Amino acid sequence: MIIPTPRLRRPALKLMLRYPLVAGTLAALLAVIVLLLSGQPVVAQVSASIYALAVAAYLAVGMARRLMGGQWGIDILAVTAIVSTVLVGEFIASMIIVLMMAGGTALEDYAAGRAKKELTSLLERVPQTAHRERGGSSAAGTDTGGTGTAGPSAAGTDTAGTANTAGSTDGQHEDVAATDVGIGDILLVRPGEVVPLDGILLSDSGTFDESSLTGESLPVERAAGEPLMSGSLNGEAAVRMQVTARMEDSQYSRIVALVKEASESKAPMVRLADRYAIPFTALAYTLGAAGWIISGDPARFAEVLVVATPCPLLIAAPVAFLGGMSRAARSGVIVKYAGVLEQLSRIKTAAFDKTGTLTYGRPALVGVRTSGAFTEDEVLGLAASAEQYSSHVLAASVMDAARTRGLVFEPATEATEFATHGVRARFDGRDVVVGKPNFVAESAAGVVEAELASGELAIYVGVAGKFAGALVMSDPIRGEARRTLAELRELGVTQTVMLTGDALATAEHIAAEAGLTDVRAECLPPDKVEAVRSLPLRPVMMVGDGVNDAPVLAVADVGIAMGARGSTAAGESADVVIILDDLSKAATAVRIGQRTVRVALQSIWIGIALSVALMVAAAAGYVPAIAGALSQELVDLATILNALRALSAGKDTAGTGAGRKGAGRKGAGRKGAGRKGSGARGAGVGGPGLPAAGRATGAVAGSRLPRSAEQS
Repeated sequence: MIIPTPRLRRPALKLMLRYPLVAGTLAALLAVIVLLLSGQPVVAQVSASIYALAVAAYLAVGMARRLMGGQWGIDILAVTAIVSTVLVGEFIASMIIVLMMAGGTALEDYAAGRAKKELTSLLERVPQTAHRERGGSSAAGTDTGGTGTAGPSAAGTDTAGTANTAGSTDGQHEDVAATDVGIGDILLVRPGEVVPLDGILLSDSGTFDESSLTGESLPVERAAGEPLMSGSLNGEAAVRMQVTARMEDSQYSRIVALVKEASESKAPMVRLADRYAIPFTALAYTLGAAGWIISGDPARFAEVLVVATPCPLLIAAPVAFLGGMSRAARSGVIVKYAGVLEQLSRIKTAAFDKTGTLTYGRPALVGVRTSGAFTEDEVLGLAASAEQYSSHVLAASVMDAARTRGLVFEPATEATEFATHGVRARFDGRDVVVGKPNFVAESAAGVVEAELASGELAIYVGVAGKFAGALVMSDPIRGEARRTLAELRELGVTQTVMLTGDALATAEHIAAEAGLTDVRAECLPPDKVEAVRSLPLRPVMMVGDGVNDAPVLAVADVGIAMGARGSTAAGESADVVIILDDLSKAATAVRIGQRTVRVALQSIWIGIALSVALMVAAAAGYVPAIAGALSQELVDLATILNALRALSAGKDTAGTGAGRKGAGRKGAGRKGAGRKGSGARGAGVGGPGLPAAGRATGAVAGSRLPRSAEQS
């Protein structure tokens, strides 16, 4: 019978290969013990001494390299302790010192490796292929299609013009590498695909999610001839575009390059314990020399150094930081490197992106403005019933709001969507029109544009030829935002800053609501980087979620990515990833960092205090070398037990409640929330509604099934 190899052996083998010094020292110590039990003490001493001196030589080489690089560590004390114990014949003590050194180094490495998760590649989101039109030219972009039916054959397009354009080129496209696309090439971007390169739109219109690039939650509508940015996500209509920049010069590629540059410029962390290396080493040598001089016995020097081995310093900080990282992981916060916790403990400035970070990143209904005898539920219910036949990105928000109120959608006898303008549907003989004010005004009398606050847009509703009211939408601030900022202030964060691509009015409105101390609006990714670099109170923590936040997350002292719905680039650039859609976890990370460092310092000082007491006793001749090595193990045990307190929350709370969960796609967008089209079919963003981009006359109409039918 074949006995399968236990799976447990594989992890053990991996650990042995990863930490060969620990495995070798354990094997050597076991061999020495076997030799002693076999009655061969001389062979045991020679073997142990050779092994210990070899390890000391290895450590000395690394120590010399660090000294030449200007880094002073505590390894010099361990090397001296190993050599001195070998010279005075305390070979067992030398082996124990080697084991403690190897174990401490391995534990520190394991602590960092456990927290650093293998995230997806930074370039994962970069488009690799493009659908190039054979023989395409800019003239091809003049096709406007005409009236038609948008159905399954149109691949989910919401305009017949786009449907005809896409259909006429079926079988006339070739998939090529994005790097092979040249300026002037015509590309097809299918529904839900990422725009591969910068260009201009050739189709009549298109809706794009630029959230991963610019930080504005509201969808952006583009008309023919308007620019498209690589990295933006196409909506539900296939579109054609003409390339204006090669891959290396496109927007997304520039952001990726900026992330790499910022990442490479970040200085590495120095071990916390090394700060105590020089005074502790000097004290150990002084006490050892004093014991040797006073007693005249060189063994006293070795005995002092045995109990002075820096294992409490080597082990205390890594164990505490490992505990802190484990504690953070249980709270939904992944800290990539142990040193990040030390930076978190000293944060003085916290900077935040707006959309998807301080806000939920999805437009939500904030009010229903009624007209005449119509009630709020009636206006919302009819609007949602019509929107179920629309492919527009705001339709889902309207339908969600109706479901929240328990409203039932009515089936339409007929429904037609007019691209970029709105939708018209008939219910029990009544025509319902939903969309932009000019579009609704063509079918309903008395349309009055709503007064909007910063960051709001309006969707207008007409019923049976009369203006029924308007639905006011906004990307609301997170429920936990104000609480999170208050908690950060309690933790010693004195400055809070918003960095956003939004218009100033919108940014100031959210900042006032959240309680931020500073606002930097209309920022592109390079502007955010310079803003963080110029902040005077350090260290600076930056919290963001989009690709546009990736460069600033990389350049900040601590970058925190909202990873639940955030972008790949943001997660890769950040030092901390929040895996829950909860902003309060940023304060949790700071709180855990402070507790972790506090516990680590307590453990270090406990180890130093006990070691100093043992050194004094050893200098006086009360602690032999082997007894000192074993006593040092007790010191290590006390240090480790105290350091493990970092696993618990202690008297500190681990953060506030999760707050409301984000219920939709992450947000983002374009600088200037009031720009044309940023309100999609609404009246605009940030003030009174902008005029609709043309009237409904000549708009391309498409009959659609309700969303419930399409999804089924």
